[in-house]
Amino acid sequence: MSPENPITNLLYRYAELMDAGALEQVAALFDRATVTMGGGQVVHGSAPMLAQWRAYVRIHPCGTPRTRHVITNAIVDVDDAAGTATCRSYYTVFQQTDVLPLQAICAGRYHDTFVREDGAWRFATRDYSLLDMVGDVSQHLLLPVPGEPA
Repeated sequence: MSPENPITNLLYRYAELMDAGALEQVAALFDRATVTMGGGQVVHGSAPMLAQWRAYVRIHPCGTPRTRHVITNAIVDVDDAAGTATCRSYYTVFQQTDVLPLQAICAGRYHDTFVREDGAWRFATRDYSLLDMVGDVSQHLLLPVPGEPA
């Protein structure tokens, strides 16, 4: 199997877990990662990531954020000898709730790096600051986002 497969599977696993509301499990994907948030804040490890998501992500009575994170256009570059990789991808988040019809609520880019340890790939870094388009995120996020329509 090419190394691109397990790396893109990490991207898709992130989306699957986030959409399921499994915040503890999605945070575990970033256990040894450094994540740059909006505003330049840097977070290290799963515990601070979990705290961030609990503070920001609205979980509905069904136990999920009622979203679908769609990740596309993944461009993966692997340095097999070094056991490192980079990936640039796009994301679009769709949402539907009792008060919000199905729609795209935001879109942006992920810039990730990965390392291979003991034969398995893991996230090393993620840049969350690349939010390009913001719609109505009022049913998804608990705090306002710069650029969100009034």
